[in-house]
Amino acid sequence: MFKFLHAADIHLDSPLSGLERYEGAPVEEIRGATRRAFENMVQLAIREAVDFVLIAGDLYDGDWKDAGTGLYFVKQMARLREANIPVFLIAGNHDAENKMTRELRFPDNVKVFSSRKSETFKLPSLAVAVHGQSYATVDMRENLAEDYPKPVRDAFNIGLLHTCVAGAAGHAPYAPCTVVQLAGKGYQYWALGHVHTAQVLSEDPPIVFPGNVQGRHIGETGARGCLLVHVDERHQITREFVPLDVMRWSVCEVDASGAADMGAVMDRFMEPLRGLLREHAGLPLAIRVRVCGATGAHRNLTAERMAVREKMMAVALDISNGSVWIEKLVIDTRPESLTVLPEGPLAELKSYLDVLRADGDAFETLRGEIAGIRDFLPADIQEQFDFADRHPLLNDVEALLMERLLGPGEAK
Repeated sequence: MFKFLHAADIHLDSPLSGLERYEGAPVEEIRGATRRAFENMVQLAIREAVDFVLIAGDLYDGDWKDAGTGLYFVKQMARLREANIPVFLIAGNHDAENKMTRELRFPDNVKVFSSRKSETFKLPSLAVAVHGQSYATVDMRENLAEDYPKPVRDAFNIGLLHTCVAGAAGHAPYAPCTVVQLAGKGYQYWALGHVHTAQVLSEDPPIVFPGNVQGRHIGETGARGCLLVHVDERHQITREFVPLDVMRWSVCEVDASGAADMGAVMDRFMEPLRGLLREHAGLPLAIRVRVCGATGAHRNLTAERMAVREKMMAVALDISNGSVWIEKLVIDTRPESLTVLPEGPLAELKSYLDVLRADGDAFETLRGEIAGIRDFLPADIQEQFDFADRHPLLNDVEALLMERLLGPGEAK
């Protein structure tokens, strides 16, 4: 009967975090990633000849430095107008920051929902009604869904909403509501935005987050894209996730257990790396490498972290033909055999480090006490000692202290 795209959290011109500080990083690919992912969405809509496109908030990424972002969006919407594809858009929290959007004139195929109250746009030829409301302010704590209109009789009703839905972990509690409340509205589909990872909260009716179209940092791993939704004559719905991203983030786990030396660790790195290349075939990858396990290379790994990263980077570039970049190297290894310490100050020190490993609250207390010291360290040292990674940090500290206090021959 009809089909549409459901997308959200475009974050046009958002900087991808974690790579630009490295010399030789693919800076241009990073800077243009959100635009190229959005162009993929527009091309998908045209290729599939969808009947309309839904964008559930956070089209932009806060206020622009100039009008270039908005003009780019207008150009892409004009492409959809030429294909007779209307676009229904609500403003999310990031869009509410943007002052220029209030003055920018969109093509007439773009319908932007009011921020003053909820409203309904109808597509009579399809018997479709789209209900929505934009954010008026960045910090939207009101339950917007409460005032969404009643469903239009004899129509396929869609709710377009930018929301956390009962406190999604890791996201600000904007426009809070519940799945029960949304389902009770009587709409046939809820097109949500704000949560960057694709989630299905309900199948009857579908209440869905499509996720963002392009991962922006290591916390947004895996494929990113939008939903292609088909609705038949009986209002039966099928959804297809379509990847749109042009650069992908992933974690590469390297088990160094039993590796005798650095060469063996590098060999262990190749296997999971090749697995990631197969899994994400054809896309540039930004990876976080995490090396773990008891290994004879522990001391070299912790003492020569930057050199190890450079060696791994060389291996990655060689195997991938230049399409992989290491965002960060995390060393979470330990010596193969730990020194047995006699009773005394060193044993007490090691016991305290074991307490910090086991007790997150104790570690947080210590971190608060010494956080100020970290700010005075050189940037490269700050990066090596990331207080967010408790176990790797404590392993590093223990190896360093034992080597300094016992000597290299005793701290194996």
